Amino acid sequence: MKASDSKPHATPRREFLRNSVIAGAAMAAGPFVHTGRAAAVEKIRIGLVGCGGRGTGAALNALLMPTRVIYPPPGNGYHTENAVPGAKPKAENVEIVALADLFQHRLDQCRRQLRIAGVEVPDNRCFTGFDSYEKVLELPEVNYVLFASPPQFRPREFRAAVEAGKHVFLEKPIAVDAPGVRSVMETGKLAGKKGLTVGAGTVRRHSLAERETVRRLHEGAIGEILEAQAWFNVGEIWAIPRVDSWSDLEWQYRNWPYFTWLSGDIIVEQHIHMLDMVNWVLGAHPIRAYGVGGRISHPPGGTFGHTYDHFYVEYEYPDGIRMFSMNRQIAGGDSRVANRVKGAKGESNCEGRIVSGGKEWRYQGKTTDPYEQEQMDFIAAIRSGNPINETQAVAEATLTAILGRESAYSGKVLDWDTVLNSKRSYTPEKYEFGPAEMPEVVNPKRYKFY
Repeated sequence: MKASDSKPHATPRREFLRNSVIAGAAMAAGPFVHTGRAAAVEKIRIGLVGCGGRGTGAALNALLMPTRVIYPPPGNGYHTENAVPGAKPKAENVEIVALADLFQHRLDQCRRQLRIAGVEVPDNRCFTGFDSYEKVLELPEVNYVLFASPPQFRPREFRAAVEAGKHVFLEKPIAVDAPGVRSVMETGKLAGKKGLTVGAGTVRRHSLAERETVRRLHEGAIGEILEAQAWFNVGEIWAIPRVDSWSDLEWQYRNWPYFTWLSGDIIVEQHIHMLDMVNWVLGAHPIRAYGVGGRISHPPGGTFGHTYDHFYVEYEYPDGIRMFSMNRQIAGGDSRVANRVKGAKGESNCEGRIVSGGKEWRYQGKTTDPYEQEQMDFIAAIRSGNPINETQAVAEATLTAILGRESAYSGKVLDWDTVLNSKRSYTPEKYEFGPAEMPEVVNPKRYKFY
């Protein structure tokens, strides 16, 4: 399709879903894919890999421990989620028994937060370094692993955990490039064969209000869906200034959101939530994308690495449905984190509000913290012996974001299969500290996608 071609794509959505090589888990009917039965587990013993803000928050969520967000916390620039002093875990028979992180200071900070909840992880089950996740997987008492390290590491960590027979929670995104996505898809199939539960950090699928809203949309509450929109426009997130004693790569690992090879760029690391919502509502992934993006707020080569600070992408879905996507991390602007879908009979914000036929419906049912709800869902699946597997949906959401990124980087209209089958890898041959050339900001004139 030429960039100027406005003719809707003719492929009916049903035919597309039937023929797509990965359509089986688009999960239009609900947030989960259930796999074959497995042995029920009563005692949940969690190993946390990645002890930064989200990892610490996920561990506290699994304990049903109330959290508070400090953004940024004083002194170190990290976004973290802290335990509320005086509060106690509500989850029964759930323990955090092992911790791993690349850096000692992040592991120590996590341990301090867990102590507030009365959880003490002994020194002999706390590991640092590039191989720290392997040491967690070697512990026989660990049966559930939470992965919240930078996205670059997710494919290898997931594979190792499934091979070790562990139930897994994967923070989003699950990869930074197409080879990583394909790897995760294959590992997800292996997890299904083994009867392992796999959860993902696409947390909106665990919001009770959004589940009910999507259910109604699937039942035709606004008629045939014609158009979708997605926004994740916010200010700057945390950044780690360079310290002279750090090598190039050590600083990049510490400052990972600002390097595509570690984070996938902001559209992959952050905007994935809103893109996943559209995939869920439409019951499909896009078939092509045409995007633009760049940097206007930070000079190249500084604290903010080389990632873009804004993207705008037009996605095309089966039946000619268009989704218009906007993502920004620039200080001083108006923030908007939202979705909207428009149908033949009305529209919805996808999170508890539907307007159709002149009438408005608002969700008024039970509410829970969706970050806690996702942990409750996964732990319940493990305990029941009826595993759930969210691998395919989060893989599709990740590739949706990568599709938009690569289109913006290259300036080209790119289709799903081209990107899915791409051999372009952002993964180094070896993980290590040391010198590295500072990657330049991507220049579409010199960027080739293959």
